Formats: sequence, structure tokens, C-alpha cells
Amino acid sequence: MTAHTIHHRLIKQALTIRTVEEKFLSLFSEGKLNGTVHTCVGQEFSALAFAGQLKKKDFVFSNHRCHGHYIAFTGDVKGLLAELLGKASGTCGGIGSSQHLCNNNFFSNGIQGGIVPVSAGYALGNKIRKNGAIGLVYIGDGTLGEGALYEAMNIISKWEIPLLIVCENNFYAQSTPQNINLAGDIRARAEAFGIKTFKGHTSAPEQLMDDARTAIDYVRSETKPAFFLVETFRLNPHSKGDDDRPAEEIQSYREKDYLSIFSKEQAEYYGNYMDSISKEVNEMVDHILQENELPIEAYYEPTEQTNSNSWLPAKPVNKRQVELLNHFFKENIVTNERLLFLGEDILSPYGGAFKVTKELSFLAPEKVFSTPISESAITGISNGLALNGFKPVAEIMFGDFITLAFDQIVNHASKFHHMFNKKATCPVVIRTPMGGRRGYGPTHSQTLDKFLIGIDNVKTVALNTFFDPAIVYTTILKEEHPVIVIENKTDYGKKILHQPAANYVYEMNEDAYPVVQARPAVSVPDITIVAYGGMADLVNGLLTNIFLETDLKAELIIPCLISALPVDIIVQSVARTGQLLVIEEGSAYGGIGAELIAQVVERTEQKIKARRIAAHPVPIPSVKSLEHTVLPDKERILDEIKLHFT
Repeated sequence: MTAHTIHHRLIKQALTIRTVEEKFLSLFSEGKLNGTVHTCVGQEFSALAFAGQLKKKDFVFSNHRCHGHYIAFTGDVKGLLAELLGKASGTCGGIGSSQHLCNNNFFSNGIQGGIVPVSAGYALGNKIRKNGAIGLVYIGDGTLGEGALYEAMNIISKWEIPLLIVCENNFYAQSTPQNINLAGDIRARAEAFGIKTFKGHTSAPEQLMDDARTAIDYVRSETKPAFFLVETFRLNPHSKGDDDRPAEEIQSYREKDYLSIFSKEQAEYYGNYMDSISKEVNEMVDHILQENELPIEAYYEPTEQTNSNSWLPAKPVNKRQVELLNHFFKENIVTNERLLFLGEDILSPYGGAFKVTKELSFLAPEKVFSTPISESAITGISNGLALNGFKPVAEIMFGDFITLAFDQIVNHASKFHHMFNKKATCPVVIRTPMGGRRGYGPTHSQTLDKFLIGIDNVKTVALNTFFDPAIVYTTILKEEHPVIVIENKTDYGKKILHQPAANYVYEMNEDAYPVVQARPAVSVPDITIVAYGGMADLVNGLLTNIFLETDLKAELIIPCLISALPVDIIVQSVARTGQLLVIEEGSAYGGIGAELIAQVVERTEQKIKARRIAAHPVPIPSVKSLEHTVLPDKERILDEIKLHFT
């Protein structure tokens, strides 16, 4: 084998990548890098063959081993060096460091598998725009163990999404040899979905370049996905110095390494290149080391939650909540260019399990996507669409299933904005029905809001039947960050403010996510009750009974934005009553009530009596009598008030 058949420009690019990577390892050993570093030494030509041959309008998603891909696509060596050195001039201000980069249509995340549906969504956005751009996502052979990959491959094949999946097979998943945890043939996995496959090796970069170009041209011209298996070998450890591979195995691949061969066969060129590249990289590093790190106020500045004290009458609407939701979405899917809908069974005539999306696909068939049963992919593709400037609304058919989308919510949607130093936003909307009292049983009746409210940079909204949901969704469609909307299943069929209590005044404040209060028309209240979502309607129906059976006049406060509770409004109410009862449909431990009571206590020096009523900590049973016993019901609420507040 000789090393003169590939253009020296590519050799120099490959040597630049390798020099930067080896410099990172050196800096790490000197204690100048914080965290970790995953190098691609030995895999450089995979980066150049694919990312290096894309157009500027195309995009790349990568993983933890992304430095070579980044340099090949962006050419930004200085920004990468500064990023890993933790400096403000880094491509993401030093926040993302080795695994989390964003620049000029380049994105990386250290979560294996999850980037594939995100990249699919981004590519789908380009297909919708018909701009001729394609996408590339790099995965490793270890990623083949992730279910999100297969969910995504199924969809990109069915929808003919122009995405090239490049699998860099270095025969190890971190430290585990491939023969231990990978079954079957790699290319056959993609072929099973009807995806065209290719194969190459970094030890033959000239052929790899040609085959990569063929694959890229195929994806672009056919507007279809493809899968490219690149056999390669990393010559350095998985990260830093953690390498348990046999030394003889590493040496055998080092002898096949194209750059190693070049260093021997073209020693003069190699020496000149390395002198020049090393000098340039070292000078960059010396300069960058003198720079400042990002100050905390540039990364995070706390904001104080405030609520409007301007109140307007809450008015009944003689339409069911589901009708109002459907009407709003029908209007906006036609007028809002960014708006898209994704979910299972949402096409008409079925129109979704609860008919919220009924007839949307008749009005805008190109904007409504019926998905397989793939909650992770639904959410991930929606994330990618959101990154690409769309406003996707992802429906998770039952709230219980949102657990399957947690990776996409927690490790992707919520983090993109901050980990990329505000260079990206992800305005995805995830709607899902929750709650019991429908007899659906343990896996279709859970209320999981307490697991959602603490996700940073994600707003969680609980609809109720005290105002037109269009008010909230108008706000949501303007948001540039993720929003999760919980719609209680029992509320869909109810009209707005359908059962006002006698001698009570119903008011709604002017917050973007309104707070509703029901207060005694004349008397001063004796107890503050907070309920939200489906529980708000149940409690509202008890206000008269509470007075008749306990002689207590309750002030009911109904929040909508439960990830930022209206604590100041509740504190004002508790200042009048001295008593606080929080009622929630989820279980109590670590729940909304716990959070709310803690915040109220922190903000007042007043001695108050506070209690929580919640579901018992067991799965929701199907049998009607047990279901109503496990969930907070009228009898239990009245009994608790009698026992603790009278």
C-alpha cells in the first residue's frame, strides 16, 4: 500500500484533526482541560469523507466523538480549542466542552441514539422547505444498541427523509468488544427498513471519499435516506487514558493507519506539515489560555416569578373543551406557517384518541404527520423540527407514555438552548392527556406532572375548564422554548365554567398563563385551596358542600403554569386565611403540593396550617370503586377538611 493516491490537501486536513486531538490529550494530562475528552485519532478520514463534502446549507449531527466531524464541517479549529479550554470565545462559550457543540448547522450531543430522531426532524424540516439541503448524523457501533435509532430508521424510511446515517464502526462500545454485545449484521439492520446501504474503510480513504460522495449524491438526488457503515479504528482510548484493549490489536491497526503510512513514505512532506500545523495549534492554545471564562451572569441570571394582580371576570363558554381545542388548532394550522402536528392516529377521519386533531389533516395534509407507536422518535423528530425553526406540536396519546420520551425532553429539548450558549432554541410543544376516572387502568391513567415540573427550561402547563384553552395555546405558540401541556381526559367533554358555585365570584388574572380564583362573593375566606387540571373542576363542585358541612368558606386558586406556581398570589390568600390545602391527582411524595407548601413557607413568617391531599401511591386500578378510592374524591376531601381544618 502507498500513501500518495490522495490529495495532500486532505492529508493536511487529517493531520490537523489528529494534531488537535493529540493536543487535547496533552492538555488534559496537564490539568488544563476540565471534564473529559473523546478523541477520533485513527478515524479522521471518516470526518473528511462525509462532513467535509457537504454543502454549507446541509447540516451535521454528531456524538461524543465529534471533534473531527466539527473541524471537517466548520473549519473552526480555534473555536473548538477555546471550547474545550473552557473559554468564553469557545464555540459554545466553554459550556458544552468536548461533547456538546453548535456552530453553522453543526450540532452534537453526548447522548447515544437520541440524536438520530433529532437529526431526522431537522432533515424533515429541510424537506418541507424544499431547499435541497440534506442531513448527516454520525453514530458509533455502540449506538446500535439504542432503540431510538430503530424508531427513527423506520420513520425516515417511510417518510423518505433525506438523511445519511454514518455508522463509525471501531469495534468497541467504550471498552466492550463488539462481539460481546452486538448481534447480527450491521448493514442488515438498516436494510431491514428498506434503507440503501454503503460500506467503506478509513484505511482506504481515496475509495472512502468516492463512496461517500456517491452516498451523499444519492440522498440529495433521490431525497431518501441512506446508511453508510465505515469500518475504522480509534488508536487512542475511549476517553483520556481508559484503554483496556490488547496492545497488539492497537498496534496492528496503527500499522494500517493511512497517516502512519504517510509519515513513513512521505517523511519530508509529513515533517513539514506537522511542523506547520503544530506551530499553529500551539500558538492558538497559548493565546487562548490567556482568555477569560464565561461569567455566570452571561450563562444564568435568575428571574423572579411575578404574577398579575389585575383580575377580570371569568366567563362561561358554551362549548366543550375538546371543541375549543380543535377549533383553535384548525384556525392556526392554516394561518401559522411554522405549525406542524405529529402523533399516533391523528389523521382524520379518526382525528386522535380524544379527537383534538379531528379534521386537521383534511385542512393541511402536508402539516399533519401520523407516526408509528414511537414516543421517543415522535418527540425527537419534533425537537429537530423545532431546532430548524418550526413549531411542532407532538401528541403523546396517553400521559403514561411520556416516560418513553423522557430522554428527548430532558437530555435534548430542555438543554439545547443553554448547553449551546443560546445559539439555538427548541420551541417544541408536547401535548398529552393525563388522569384517571375513565377506567383505563394502571398504564393509561397516571398523573405524572411531578416528574415534569422540575425539568429546567421546560414550561409545564395544566389545562382546566375555567377558561378557553385558546388563551393558553395562543401564548404557547409564541414560546421559543419547550412547553409540555397536560390535558385532563375527564375535562375534554366539559364546557368552560360549567358549574359555578352559588355566592362565588370567578376571576381570571392577566398572566400569559392565567390564574383563576373562585372567592366568596361577600365573606372573607377561611381556607385557601389550590387545585389544578382535572382536580380543579372536582374541587369547585365541592365549594358549597365544604361550607355546608364545615362552615368554612374556601378560596379556590387554580394555577395553569404548574412549573412556575403563582406563589405570590397564594401567599396573599394564605395571609387572609392562615390555612392552605393543596389537592392534586398525582401521588403526594415529591409532588406539586410538597413544592408549593415549601415555597409558601419560605415566603411567609406567618404561622400557617398546611395539608396535602393526593392519590394513594399505587397504580390506578381499573375497577370503578377502587379507582375513585385511590384518587382524591369528594368524600375524602371533605373528611380531610373536617379532620384537619375545623
